[in-house]
Amino acid sequence: MSRIELRGVSKRFGNTPVLNDIDLTIAAGEFCVFVGPSGCGKSTLLRLLAGLEDPSAGEIEIDAVRVNELPPARRNVAMVFQSYALYPHMSVHQNMAFGLQHRQLPAGEIEGRIAEAVRILQLDGLLQRRPKELSGGQRQRVAIARAIVRQPKVFLFDEPLSNLDAALRVQTRLEIARLHRALGLASMVYVTHDQVEAMTLADRIVLLQPLAGRGDAPSVAQAGPPLELYHHPANRFVAGFIGSPAMNFIEAKVKSLGDGCVLADVHGMPCAARLSPQGLTPGEPVTLGIRPEHVLLGQGTQRARVSHVERLGELSHVYLDLPGASVPLLAKSPRDDIAIGDLLPFALPAAALHLFRADGVAQARGALAEVPVEAREAAPTRGS
Repeated sequence: MSRIELRGVSKRFGNTPVLNDIDLTIAAGEFCVFVGPSGCGKSTLLRLLAGLEDPSAGEIEIDAVRVNELPPARRNVAMVFQSYALYPHMSVHQNMAFGLQHRQLPAGEIEGRIAEAVRILQLDGLLQRRPKELSGGQRQRVAIARAIVRQPKVFLFDEPLSNLDAALRVQTRLEIARLHRALGLASMVYVTHDQVEAMTLADRIVLLQPLAGRGDAPSVAQAGPPLELYHHPANRFVAGFIGSPAMNFIEAKVKSLGDGCVLADVHGMPCAARLSPQGLTPGEPVTLGIRPEHVLLGQGTQRARVSHVERLGELSHVYLDLPGASVPLLAKSPRDDIAIGDLLPFALPAAALHLFRADGVAQARGALAEVPVEAREAAPTRGS
């Protein structure tokens, strides 16, 4: 078992706060991903778990043992670095065996652990090669194998895919997911700035936000299963970070309040949102949010002109100019016959709209209604 507890953990470098007031539990066997923009402290938090940095405040426990004062070697964690950190003069076999030999394990046990790691990561035929003879993906798999043979309680991954090209990133991501299933109760903590990696790998995402200009606010913007952060972001920061492409934000004012519904005015365009009206007042400035995949093109009473189209194959990104809006509305469409200058009908489904108040906090909402596929299939209207 490898349960991790962080209670009130903070980190400062001199007078500069990097992490603040982190309360977090990572269950045994959980795949937990720390994600966030550059400068939010996600790698620093990983280094606190590894023992490479000391917390300025708070407690860290692994298996109910306080590890604040324990050196890295006594925490029974294994770290996989972005830069692989392989010994260049050693073969793959020697790289995997070195740490175990240093711990004076029996030769038979060392070979057994190496054989199991080779099986899991499909490293057959590479054991006598040196790192310079391997591709980037193979080097990263060797670095992971070197961590596996230690049989740690916790695996720590510090942006392990950053140095790989796009195809290798996908392949290695799948291998890491398979590794997590194969290792059972070993917990994995993974750091990335790529929210696609976070969404596809994590049992739970911990989204960190930079502290600059935020005083004593907590570092954790939201923690939960990936789809919880996607469908129910706690605030505008979470809504804008999770999802690719990012959520549309539209400045509006509350027009009227009903039972389970908020009517907002967007530069003269009425928008109904299926949200709790509690705490809102008519005339209050708010920000509406809707994900590009939930904008319905080809239906509705509103119309907007296409200002740009990005054709990506299966889907196109269609940018619509809304009257009075400072930025275009982005919609996803499977159609390939939409052109710049088209005047398109569109709709913003009430069940798919989010609302954020002036402080960025999200207004409470129910479950997100499914957007009907049929709504995307109406033909565009050509305009001058």
